[in-house]
Amino acid sequence: MSKILTNQPSSEWSEKEKIIFRFFFLFFIIQALPLSIDFFSVVFGFNWLHISYGDIFNITRLSAKFIPGQDSFINWIIVAVLAAIGTAVWGNSKYKEQNYDTLYYWLRVIVRYRLAIGIIGYGFIKFFPLQAPFPSISNLNTNYGDFTDWKIFSMSLGVVPNYESFLGAIELLAGVLLFFRRTATIGALIILVFTGNVFISNLAYGGGEYVYSIYLLGFALFILSFDAVRIYNLISLERPTEPNKLKPHWAGQQNTTRLIVKSLIILFFFVIYGFKTYSGFHHNPYQFPRTPGLVGASGIYNVSEFRINSKDLPYSATDPVRWKDVVFEKWATISVRSNRPVLIDSTNYEQLSDNDQNRNYELDGSAGRHYYSYTIDTLNHTLSLQNKNSHYKGEKLELKYSRPDSSTIILSGLDQQRDSIYVVLNKIDKKYPITLGRRRVLKL
Repeated sequence: MSKILTNQPSSEWSEKEKIIFRFFFLFFIIQALPLSIDFFSVVFGFNWLHISYGDIFNITRLSAKFIPGQDSFINWIIVAVLAAIGTAVWGNSKYKEQNYDTLYYWLRVIVRYRLAIGIIGYGFIKFFPLQAPFPSISNLNTNYGDFTDWKIFSMSLGVVPNYESFLGAIELLAGVLLFFRRTATIGALIILVFTGNVFISNLAYGGGEYVYSIYLLGFALFILSFDAVRIYNLISLERPTEPNKLKPHWAGQQNTTRLIVKSLIILFFFVIYGFKTYSGFHHNPYQFPRTPGLVGASGIYNVSEFRINSKDLPYSATDPVRWKDVVFEKWATISVRSNRPVLIDSTNYEQLSDNDQNRNYELDGSAGRHYYSYTIDTLNHTLSLQNKNSHYKGEKLELKYSRPDSSTIILSGLDQQRDSIYVVLNKIDKKYPITLGRRRVLKL
């Protein structure tokens, strides 16, 4: 550990303080390092010469994780056990007598950089409104009661992209402040307020990011603790308070190395990531698939005719078989509304993927419609549909399509039960007030 010379004398640490510090030093170091079972799949799972903003986000999201799947506090228990074992070993080793002021300085550096990288990871996908996109046509034609609380919250944010960008700007500001020692406390204070609200929102709306929110809050509390007493004395007690005068002095090539490492981190996680996210916002938003759908077909369609095994089924609000309406998205997704129950797929934690099959935001947290990805055979005029919901992985439909005019699509073939199906779809010229804005008049 390189020694950092300061203009302040070394403080005296009691044996009890040293034991407590050893534990938290190891705890935060393990939490800050990407000691994750996903490390190799994330870091070596993409081409570094053609890195995307999703790849960089996944790097910023790495944290100590020993159990597959979504974040869990069980991982924290494992980290605490490892830290406790390490504290006992450290206390009985020849390294127990260290310069604890220097160790504390380096721990604070590592934690604030890790916190900065984590908050910037989310900041850019909000600043360029990607995290909560504008609702799809299918979402706009789904009953309000068919959404989970989390999906309603996300779509409510998606319809106000300027506000989402503002929230992202706050996170980016906090992240930048954390890169610099003199402003780190201000950055941590912003994160406590902002991410604290994110944590409460996750609890209130059933979001899947509450563990990671606490993870970032823990780091922010540690950063803020450095000046917490001084802030309390100044603001709450209104007492004269002397500012912290710590000023590190770097010997030899240390300062050059420090500046190079710092510049590379800012270049990669702010400049390059910011540019990649900007490009992704315009060319490859991650929540919705990018494979184009049937040309000129996007919109909502009424089902005017529906036959199963040549038997005509008239419209019925309660029939679990007959379709009520169908949506063709701009991308290769078809959603079908019927009275057939839907087991909700709700993997409501942030996942950025280049694979269209993993882009399930449109159906996550939503009932009332079945969503199908599809491939098009333009030569034979066929659509191969695959249910995107993880609860219906084996459900496929093979349909031929014809388009007698610009507002009609006729589908025929085999449904998921391998029954013969024939459907006539008529496009509805539907207007959405939310897309027109307050100053435009909707004529009914």
